[in-house]
Amino acid sequence: MRKKVTELLNRALDNNESLFLIDFSISNGNQIRVIIDGDQGVTVKDCIAVSREIEHNLDREETDFSLDVASAGVSEPLVDVRQYIKNVGRRLEVKIQDGKIVEGNLTKADSKEIILQWKAREPKPIGKGKVTVQKELVLEYKDIVEAKVMVTFN
Repeated sequence: MRKKVTELLNRALDNNESLFLIDFSISNGNQIRVIIDGDQGVTVKDCIAVSREIEHNLDREETDFSLDVASAGVSEPLVDVRQYIKNVGRRLEVKIQDGKIVEGNLTKADSKEIILQWKAREPKPIGKGKVTVQKELVLEYKDIVEAKVMVTFN
């Protein structure tokens, strides 16, 4: 069953190249769970199209199953390079390999790395007081343990 569902899922994603797979599983009870994302987001219509491609091409009389197709949640960590690219300009919280957590604006993302920028208050080099400085961190994906988009309400 896994092979057939994988083929159908790939066909559904090929029909809309802006969509990409985040997670896919089939439990022991044939519960099929598909999580997708898209370069321009995911609509209900996108989820329905993927669901139909799978559901209409599987025979329930042969194998009973349940199917859940959903979009990646806003609180879920980023797991795919395309998710980073689509979120350029947004604020991220990133946990890196050394255990540090950095919050910053995602200013660049490509196939190898991301760039985060943020402002910090630091002591003046000379004299008393503090000054605001612009910080930047370049991170390769292998150095990222987890990254989440920070949801802000204006």
